[in-house]
Amino acid sequence: VTIVSDKTPIALYDARNRAQNGWFVVRSLVPVGAKDEAIVWHVRPNVTPNWARDPMISYNQAGYTPQRNKVAMIELDPNFKGPDDAELLRLMPDGSKQSVLRGKITPKGKWHRYNYSAFDFSSVREPGLYMISYAGHTTTPFSIAENAYSNIWQPSLDTFLPKQMDHMGIREGYRVWSAPSHLDDARQAPANIVHFDGYKMGESLDSPFKAGERIDGLSVGGWQDAGDYDIQTGDNSWVVRDLVWGKELFGLEWDETSVDEPARQVEIRKPDGQQDSLQQIRHGVRQLLAQYKIFGHAIRGIIDPTLKQYTHLGDASSQTDGKFYDPTLGENETKGDRSGKADDRWAFTTDQPSTNLYVATALAGAARTLPALDAPLAAEALSAAKALWAREQGKSFPAAARHKGPFPVRAPDAVNVQATIELLLATKGEKIYKDRLMQLLPVIDVQFDWVGGAAARAIPLMDASYRKQLEAIAVKAKARIDNEIANTPFGVPISEHSWAGSIQIATFGTNMYLIHKAFPKIFSVDYTLNALDYMLGRHPVNNVSLVSTIGTRSQLVAYGHNRADYSFIAGGMVPGPLVIKPDYPEFKTDWPFLWFENEYTVATTSAYILAANAATAAAKEKR
Repeated sequence: VTIVSDKTPIALYDARNRAQNGWFVVRSLVPVGAKDEAIVWHVRPNVTPNWARDPMISYNQAGYTPQRNKVAMIELDPNFKGPDDAELLRLMPDGSKQSVLRGKITPKGKWHRYNYSAFDFSSVREPGLYMISYAGHTTTPFSIAENAYSNIWQPSLDTFLPKQMDHMGIREGYRVWSAPSHLDDARQAPANIVHFDGYKMGESLDSPFKAGERIDGLSVGGWQDAGDYDIQTGDNSWVVRDLVWGKELFGLEWDETSVDEPARQVEIRKPDGQQDSLQQIRHGVRQLLAQYKIFGHAIRGIIDPTLKQYTHLGDASSQTDGKFYDPTLGENETKGDRSGKADDRWAFTTDQPSTNLYVATALAGAARTLPALDAPLAAEALSAAKALWAREQGKSFPAAARHKGPFPVRAPDAVNVQATIELLLATKGEKIYKDRLMQLLPVIDVQFDWVGGAAARAIPLMDASYRKQLEAIAVKAKARIDNEIANTPFGVPISEHSWAGSIQIATFGTNMYLIHKAFPKIFSVDYTLNALDYMLGRHPVNNVSLVSTIGTRSQLVAYGHNRADYSFIAGGMVPGPLVIKPDYPEFKTDWPFLWFENEYTVATTSAYILAANAATAAAKEKR
């Protein structure tokens, strides 16, 4: 790449000696008094005429069950001229490769800058290890087996989520991921600020505490949201909801983690006789209930006050000193459990309807599953869920447009649907929630992609009119959904926003499965299986599984707490391929600092746990 400046000098800096995420910086200074065309650069790439990228064969890295559809996608440079057939090879016990199928590839058209063709090998059902060969390129092995999906979600539950647990010490065998973290939570954030990570506080604090004042009781439960170390209440709520659904719908029978909440101790790879899913639900609920008890409402979240703290890498316990800030002490002075270091995280306490309804959704679900582990906490959760839901029902929410972003819809009217359904299920059909859900059918119609699965779960507790109206909504939505996903070769909605869309695809997969169970004549299982295939490797750019350690090739350089080590956390799901405008799909797998492609988040990973279980169930249905 050549950069030429018309007027101002150009400076080239190597920022790698300043920070782990540093790279090359090119800069010109704006001259004093300049107004028009102060800096004019000409950026010219070095182009090789008629260069052609090698074909990329994408497929599910975990493999396939014998009866399900099996379609690999071949991504082709427009300049590449290749054969019109591909071959499936079977790995034999002696190490040789046996050709079991040679078939035509089916053109699927152009999507952005690449052409795509499908290689369908659904007819092959014999269990074994296989590879795909096309134009001299052969994939790594994958399996066809009845148990292909038996262990694709467990690391997300027993390793990634425990690793993200806040206010706990996390140990995995000989490795100590973190000592108990953020025990000095939290201080009241000031009014009228916009935090560098997007948190905002308006004129009102919606809090009984003054700016900077210590808030007792928040140093319990919750998950650190992502590669940073904050607690995002909405995402924490979504994790609880996903785990509740997973437990109710699919069992999530798994115990590989020991959790001792009073001692603040977690040991990964050490069963303790309690279901991991229930222990994680309880951990999330403890933070959500703490917020409700202190403020009477949910809060936006808890995050570091300074940029230097925010860029912290490594052990979460060393991000703060664990001592309560005391302004009467010197910065490096300590006295008992207090210190003069103002490193305690800030609590952003704005009272927002959508956040309250998110928390009501989570707590209502937890009330159904937690009695087996903690009956008093379950009762407390239900009481708080009812109160949070009720305080928002008298408000008029503007009707939101159909949500198209990569993250779950956050408009209050759509979240109200979720909360109402969870309370309907928790109360086994109380009239107040049945009546409200009928009133919310127009919202379900608009936001069907995101709330359709929840709406389908409510059918057994509603009357025939509800089912009939929901079915009409589903029929209408199918035509739109089919039209939209027909624009991509992968059979799923691919986000083209500034954050890649694996969570959208996971949510889509689960929703489509639940809608399929309610209306099997309208929606097949293919939507859900396509979502699994995408997450585990059948996507643009490359064929790497988006879930670390799941599949033959997976993302092992990710934006987690250990990103400076160019490493990974087992079971975490990254956002995946991003479309850079106007037409360039990108998924950089060897540099972890592109968070919009490579950052784990807890809600993305819990969405994967749920979608993976839905796809496993879908794969068992005969075509």
